[in-house]
Amino acid sequence: MPAFNTKTISEFKTKLAGGGARPNLFEVKIPNFPSGLPADTWGPDEARDFSFFCKASQLPGSTVPAISIPFRGRVLKVAGDRTFDDWTITVLNDENFKIRTAFEKWTNGLSKLDDGTGITNPSSYMADAEVRQLGRSKTRGDTDNNSGVGNQNVVLRTYKFFDIFPTEIGAIDLSYDTTDTLEEFTVTFAVQYYAVGYQGNDQPVPDQTAIPATLSPEDGIPIASGGAVPGSN
Repeated sequence: MPAFNTKTISEFKTKLAGGGARPNLFEVKIPNFPSGLPADTWGPDEARDFSFFCKASQLPGSTVPAISIPFRGRVLKVAGDRTFDDWTITVLNDENFKIRTAFEKWTNGLSKLDDGTGITNPSSYMADAEVRQLGRSKTRGDTDNNSGVGNQNVVLRTYKFFDIFPTEIGAIDLSYDTTDTLEEFTVTFAVQYYAVGYQGNDQPVPDQTAIPATLSPEDGIPIASGGAVPGSN
């Protein structure tokens, strides 16, 4: 029987560049709210504070199901249509309720609390968001994050969500028995699709692979060739 060389923990160490991606190093951004909402719903202060208060998120998932086609007693499986999972975030609540109020205004624009009317044009109630997976140093695999211009986190991966809107704002549980914690709530969004390696301004992120290259040359952004992402910040 064939044999292979045993891999050692020292060999494993050399492969773990940067120490491995950490689930607590991330940033979530929603630069702008939909145009159909009042202009003061989401300003620079809300966008900045949100990047601090968003304490949990996910790198997105999607599903490509198999279509089963019977053929003479056997079953051929072919790829079906991709679907995109909902995206959920968890947000810390501060005493001014600024971030929660903004999301409540967004859902109220979709369906008003009192009479159920709402914005009808999807372009007026959808927005974009992005999640950035951060590294522990200024560059991938760097061993020193304390020299040069100061402490920085490299962006390892960017996921941009297109045309999202909130479908659920979670309750905040209140109780005399709850101590030593801060209030938090969840927001769940419906997602049309996402792209990998694009920033909030639709510019490709250097050193990241564009999956897919969603913008065409007619939009002014060259499509990547061979998996490389052109452009710069």
